[in-house]
Amino acid sequence: MVFPFDLQHRRDCQSKHAQRSHRIRSLTAYHGPFSVLEREILQKPIQELVQDVQNSATQPIDVLKTYGKVALKAHESTNCLTEVMLESAEGWLKEGSINLKGPLAGIPVSLKDSLHVAGYDSCIGYSMHTNKPVFSPMARTLNDLTYFTRSIVEMKPWNYDYTVHPIPWRHDVEKEFLEKKKLRVGIMRTDGVVDPSPACLRAVEMVEDALRREGHEIVEVDLPHLREILRVASLALNSDGCLTYSSFLRPGEWVDAGAAQLSYLASMWRPTRYLYYLWVKYVRRDALWADLVRDFRPQSAFEAWKLVSQREKIRLAWFDWWEAAEVDFLVTPPNATPAVPHDGMGEAVSSCGYTFMFNLLDYSAGVLPVTHVDKNLDQLPKDFKLSRLNGVARGAYKLYDATAMHGLPVGVQVVGRRLEEEKVLSLMQRVEDALGDDKYELLEID
Repeated sequence: MVFPFDLQHRRDCQSKHAQRSHRIRSLTAYHGPFSVLEREILQKPIQELVQDVQNSATQPIDVLKTYGKVALKAHESTNCLTEVMLESAEGWLKEGSINLKGPLAGIPVSLKDSLHVAGYDSCIGYSMHTNKPVFSPMARTLNDLTYFTRSIVEMKPWNYDYTVHPIPWRHDVEKEFLEKKKLRVGIMRTDGVVDPSPACLRAVEMVEDALRREGHEIVEVDLPHLREILRVASLALNSDGCLTYSSFLRPGEWVDAGAAQLSYLASMWRPTRYLYYLWVKYVRRDALWADLVRDFRPQSAFEAWKLVSQREKIRLAWFDWWEAAEVDFLVTPPNATPAVPHDGMGEAVSSCGYTFMFNLLDYSAGVLPVTHVDKNLDQLPKDFKLSRLNGVARGAYKLYDATAMHGLPVGVQVVGRRLEEEKVLSLMQRVEDALGDDKYELLEID
């Protein structure tokens, strides 16, 4: 739907943009270069900052302004902020409503806008959710990530959120895997659908070499149902034919290119989809892509329960595999390629197997940056041909360009079993320690 039926959508977007711009302009204290004190604050681990705030050695307003400056600087480059709450946060400090003796005393956090904060919108990108105010942590360093996650669990969130498992932080597990002398490490080099790009594979190999030098046992793994996982996860996630997220769209409102691609596939007329499936399978001879698109449509209740049954069979197979392999953890690429260009997910939307599979399995996983794309080391082989790839891999590799991506961060994924967050964080620390001087260099704030 186009003009004139998209007027309300346009008005709300313009209103929201204007509101955000006004809030940012009014924060005069958050602009300008970083002071010596602010640089010192940024270099401190959050555990040390918390202690300084609790002991009144550092003022919480200084911490807020420092990280507020970083947030605005990031926004200048990436347009990442939807709601700017810094002025409200200053007010919360002045009125004394902030607990400055707790385990995260004085530490600012950013929230995904699917989480509700009183007085602010939680629009998750839909214009119809603007002007109607209503846990997967990331941190700059691994040390901060561990401290933050531990602190959240030690607050006993199950007492105020019924969805949280009532499992206290297991310090013994954390300590065990920080100190275990010899680890057994499974290396997952591919998800069976899209082989990792040279940059992403190099990061895995750097970690493999580092762990081997430390004397740990490296195991080549043969994992079950890799391609089946992508099929089951894709159909289960989109079992409504993408109708739920589409239902929030107003006339004229656009969506992410990847979401648009999924909606297009799901809404194809059934005979057309079947003809497309036959063409992909027998003319293009791409059985994997054909298998994905054949049933990509709204599923009946009966079909949805069949997917649940298939998921549980996959989980059982992985449980049996892990028991037999006796590995402490897996090292995998987190994605087949580094970050793709803006709007690139229209091509690469189905290339998500390295994370998708662990969502389906409900495993604990953490991503650790290791290195950067190097245009001299990470070029595709001279004999590489896009036409040889399956449909999923082709979408991902259309966007891979080591020269254009030079300098982008590349990491590895550390994977444990279900409800093993303490263990995974400890093993991420072991990986970072093993890398030594080769570990990831943080970006400068200037």
